[in-house]
Amino acid sequence: MKRQLTTLVAACVLALSAAQAYAQSYPNRPVRWLIPYSAGGPADLLARAVAPKLSEQLGVPVIVENRTGAGGSIAMEAVAKSAPDGYTIGLGLTGTHMINPFLYAKLPYDPLKDFSPVTPLVSYTNVLLVTADLPVKTVSDLVAYLKANPNKGTFASGGRGTSNHLQGELLSSLTKTSMLHVPYKGNAQGIVDVGSGNVTCMFDILATGLAHAKLGKVRAIAVSGMKRSPYAPEIPTLAESGVAGYDEAGADLWIGVFAPPGTPKPIVDRLYRELDKAMKTPEVAERVRGLYYDTWTLAPDEFAAYLRTDFEKWRKVTALAGLKPE
Repeated sequence: MKRQLTTLVAACVLALSAAQAYAQSYPNRPVRWLIPYSAGGPADLLARAVAPKLSEQLGVPVIVENRTGAGGSIAMEAVAKSAPDGYTIGLGLTGTHMINPFLYAKLPYDPLKDFSPVTPLVSYTNVLLVTADLPVKTVSDLVAYLKANPNKGTFASGGRGTSNHLQGELLSSLTKTSMLHVPYKGNAQGIVDVGSGNVTCMFDILATGLAHAKLGKVRAIAVSGMKRSPYAPEIPTLAESGVAGYDEAGADLWIGVFAPPGTPKPIVDRLYRELDKAMKTPEVAERVRGLYYDTWTLAPDEFAAYLRTDFEKWRKVTALAGLKPE
């Protein structure tokens, strides 16, 4: 037994030494950064804001590559099945890791087991918009309208299973109102239809939602986060607006970086340090503010712990929304 233990310890030491040696030479060639959504979208713009600074710090090109489809699952599957050498990383979101598992019956990856979490980059909140044609200026007004018109309430989203779809369903569930879900292929047309009065309301990201509210066609009445947004401090949260339990459920959203499972810890730690440093530079911070995001980084172990907690939260949200895997 003693000899076996000695052999095991020696093997572990050898493996650790090999990993450290490999990490010391990392990186020596370009790093691919897979993005699950199309070019020009908010997640893509974030990655392209960070990539040049990350490339500068690592000393090798960081190539942003868009892999769209299946709600982000195609890109995340590619990351999960890539070599664990630090040369392929992915941009994951609340949708790809916290919602897709409850949306797709045959998801090609396990969000908690098939990745090495590196760090979140930003957190963000959505804003609840209502058509300006309605006499609705607060969440209480909206709830009263929906209860008085049980067959007229509708809400738009960027598609089934998106965060704004679930937030709409959650709002309806917690306020005991009835709204028909109207899914679109993205948020843009949904906002147009809310503005024209064809749809009652929708949740949207702050960057576009507030821009449309300034035009006067829609009215911003609440944010979905756990606290007010510094970009619109005058708009109350849903919890402040009387929607009990909303701050414990579909509140803050996030975007983060993941490496394939089994990526050596020294490499994951190096990526975390460089990303954390990049996010704090004035150039990247300015771009983040332009997207109405809040910079938010965590060490890999802290991020992994957060993901486990967040996963259980979204399990409850999808159950409340009545979503079942298809």
